[in-house]
Amino acid sequence: MTASTFAAAHPTLLAALTERGYLEPTPVQAAVLEPETAGKDLLVSAQTGSGKTVAYGLAIATTLLGDEARLPAAREPLALVVAPTRELALQVQRELEWLFGKAGAKVASCVGGMDIRTEHRALDRGAHVVVGTPGRLRDHLDRGRLDVTKLRAVVLDEADEMLDLGFREDLEHILGATPEERRTLLFSATLPREIAALAKKHQRDALRIATSSEHEPHGDIEYLAVPTPPHERDHAIVNLLRYFDVRGALVFCSTREAVRHLHGNLLERGFSVVPLSGELSQPERTRALQALRDGRARVCVATDVAARGLDLPDLGLVIHADLPNDPQILTHRSGRTGRAGRKGTCVVLVPFNRRGYAERLLGAARVKVDWTPPPSADAVRAKDQERIVAEVLASSDAPADDDVALAAKLLAQRTPEQLAAALVKLHRDRLPAPEDIDVSPPPPPRRVAGPMRRPRVDDGGSGGVWFRVNVGHNRNADPKWLVPILCRRGGITKAEIGAIRVFDEETRVEIAPHAAAAFEEAILRPDDRDRHVRIARFRPYAARRRPT
Repeated sequence: MTASTFAAAHPTLLAALTERGYLEPTPVQAAVLEPETAGKDLLVSAQTGSGKTVAYGLAIATTLLGDEARLPAAREPLALVVAPTRELALQVQRELEWLFGKAGAKVASCVGGMDIRTEHRALDRGAHVVVGTPGRLRDHLDRGRLDVTKLRAVVLDEADEMLDLGFREDLEHILGATPEERRTLLFSATLPREIAALAKKHQRDALRIATSSEHEPHGDIEYLAVPTPPHERDHAIVNLLRYFDVRGALVFCSTREAVRHLHGNLLERGFSVVPLSGELSQPERTRALQALRDGRARVCVATDVAARGLDLPDLGLVIHADLPNDPQILTHRSGRTGRAGRKGTCVVLVPFNRRGYAERLLGAARVKVDWTPPPSADAVRAKDQERIVAEVLASSDAPADDDVALAAKLLAQRTPEQLAAALVKLHRDRLPAPEDIDVSPPPPPRRVAGPMRRPRVDDGGSGGVWFRVNVGHNRNADPKWLVPILCRRGGITKAEIGAIRVFDEETRVEIAPHAAAAFEEAILRPDDRDRHVRIARFRPYAARRRPT
């Protein structure tokens, strides 16, 4: 293939594509270059990672440039791109800057979390294209800092995610302020009824483009479901990261506290890992993403909201440490890998007691999944051996004279087998050690005479035995991540846990009477994995008072 496959692109953009090494358009890029799309509103559905940013840049190029090679001096914006998240908006800004660079384009960003005064000055200096998040764009619009009267094109990128995040009112407000004769391009991974209604209201005779079925699984992603005991979850993640050994991996957790917990565990084990959650400041998020892009970090532990619209280079692995709540979240998480024609792997960790839910979730997402146990420590070591052999044999450069001399000196003192073993050891010592995992299913719960009562909390209860945990609402305590800790630390199963009550500064947990004594003894043993979580017997104030 040659650059002629982009022959329908505007000549100025064609030059930028050629210089960037783009030879063949993706399906969505080819679709927007078809003659019938010229000047029309577009309603486009395409998989994440399909090259949508370049696609809508190509689509609006003639609208902005006409037959000219360069844009006029920057004044009021000619195009507006709205994206759901800060990270995606900044990524779009970078893409459009090189795509329209030869046309002399100035691309400004307006996103939450950045210095609003800097954005105001950039708008005052003039910009051809403005990229931003809905809330910040509306803020600039309402304050009279963003002039949309000269807009020729508006692009809504990942519109389904913007509606999921509750931005419909902001979008309606922004679109209502723009000129009626503008072009409106709406790009979305899925097209639910809300998107269709938005398109009908704000587009004129939109041309529908679907490069893949809304319900078609992503063909470049391999799905694996991994049944795992809850108390072995972190060990399974360690072994998965070591087994696949990709340049970039993204691990999803359901809460900020879970992100902090897992990030600390992986950091302690020697992984180059960064966290990404809503509690981080914008500079911290920017530094984390930059570390991933330049290779200083290879693993990112994130919440769903923090990773929406995230595009990381060479992301080969996505791990669902916590099961998502619905198929759409599963799709959005998984779509961070397998982008731009590259293959990716998605691993769904399935607690033993939630297999039925996981099967329904995967079925609703219409993905083909292979069920497999987590990699064992021996499997990780075997993979290490394969990679070492492949790397050594792939080296085709002639060794330097001093390397040959050093090899001869080593061979004079050790056998080839000893030297090869030392090479393997040096390689393994640089990597986190794999974990031994017990994947045997839990024993059936011991039967208790009659169902466990749900006792009152204020008097300590009369059905089960109550214990207190030193984390509450103030530290984002959540039963989803507390239950595995209680099971591991106390040597019990989920069936032996009754009511869980989360208060501001502590959580109280009910344990079945027959298991309480062993649980109380077990929690006294130290556990480095959850050092910040302390568990003790809960004794109501009346029971603790000394008799008078």
